Amino acid sequence: MPDVRLASPQGKWILLTTVLGSSMAMLDSTVVNVALPRIGRDLDANLSALQWTVNAYMVTLAGLILLGGALGDRFGRRKVFVVGVVWFALASLLCGIAPNAGVLIAARALQGVGGALLTPGSLALIQASFHPDDRGRAVGLWSGFGGIGAAVGPFVGGWLVDGPGWRWVFLLNVPLALVCLPVALRHVPESGDQRAHGRFDVLGAVLGALALALVTYALIEAGEGGLVVVVSALAGLAAAVAFVVVERRRPDPMMPPDIFASRQFTAVNLVTLCVYAALGGFFFLAALQLQVVVGYSALAAGTALLPTTVLMLLLSARSGELADRIGPRIPLTVGPLLCAAGMLMMLRVGPGASYVADVLPALVVLGLGLVTLVAPLTATVLGSVSVVRAGLASGINNAAARAAGLMAVAALPLLAGMGEEAYREPAAFDTAFDKAMGWCAGALVVGAVIAAAVVRRPPPDCKRPECLRHGGVTAPPLEGVPVRKRLG
Repeated sequence: MPDVRLASPQGKWILLTTVLGSSMAMLDSTVVNVALPRIGRDLDANLSALQWTVNAYMVTLAGLILLGGALGDRFGRRKVFVVGVVWFALASLLCGIAPNAGVLIAARALQGVGGALLTPGSLALIQASFHPDDRGRAVGLWSGFGGIGAAVGPFVGGWLVDGPGWRWVFLLNVPLALVCLPVALRHVPESGDQRAHGRFDVLGAVLGALALALVTYALIEAGEGGLVVVVSALAGLAAAVAFVVVERRRPDPMMPPDIFASRQFTAVNLVTLCVYAALGGFFFLAALQLQVVVGYSALAAGTALLPTTVLMLLLSARSGELADRIGPRIPLTVGPLLCAAGMLMMLRVGPGASYVADVLPALVVLGLGLVTLVAPLTATVLGSVSVVRAGLASGINNAAARAAGLMAVAALPLLAGMGEEAYREPAAFDTAFDKAMGWCAGALVVGAVIAAAVVRRPPPDCKRPECLRHGGVTAPPLEGVPVRKRLG
């Protein structure tokens, strides 16, 4: 049984290295949005290249995150975490020195691989290292510090972009990794899952990532048309079908199809797809809207988006307690509707918009919607399956959210009629942004309708989420299975 106490020096070192590791991956999911206009100008990149700068990272992260957790269970969580940190740092270095958009996009894809290795490992290390009496508090601190990192990330990113330059958004990961690595090697005990057996579902992971990449390519390039786009779309759909077939036939699939036999689990994941598609598209376009149309600097744009994360940090735990009392159906219905209202309020954000009168109210309403829905969504995912599958269920839900976000980043510019040079033309971008907000609000309303129609209260003995003070906006918190339940 793990016996490290949180108050001990070793416990503090473990908490530090896991917070640093997870923060690296979380920051790159959000900070890059603020840097996009400057990246586009410096590298002479069109809108599709900016889309790929975001989505190349999300494709590999979403496609491989479940495999990353399985590798840690089999070969050692500390070992895989360390490999992930090194991989992420080297890919970040390549991003920081990229001479053109093509190299940057390839490096971002490599970053996503590193993120898939270290993201599930950071929480797993905490659960496998700390004494059961301290584990809940350790997870809470890890979640809270990670949320603080998510809150200050856009601010720091904006400061870097306006100061030493956008390349430092990536290069900053290198010194963080240099702090994280020796601490992990010296102070974090190795752990694994003795029950891990069989072959890895590498084929399933590759097919899933390939399907995401091909469909994303087809959506981003659809405006240009041509045979390549059609072939990519068909190949992506074929890869998705092959993924389902493989998962049905493998003895140890990455995503067991029978987990979707739970109507509640399936419904909540559909809600997740709707909500995080809207959020992914919103945060991609909002950072551009504030800079391109309203005229904010990168620092001002990053700071402007802080209220949503701050509200989540302050109020998400209370939202989870409320959902425990009244059940998840109302929060998962009201939350998306509040988010939809916040996005429609963003229609007021145009040339000459006032932050206090126009931007802030929209972000507050959006933040209150996120507060209302995120903790109940996670709790419902965990409660819709057996305890031994809670970690798998959370991983699937997290991957679904990231996949929804990358699809939205790929599809929204097409749906809104954004041309390749739209982000260089304020008037055209403003018009397209308004259309995109309508699409995002519509997706949220669909999610609310699904929740109202299908979601029901989980059984009273279901597993509750541990990451209550989650501050990320690109995906719901990644939860694991407590070691005492896993080994008991």
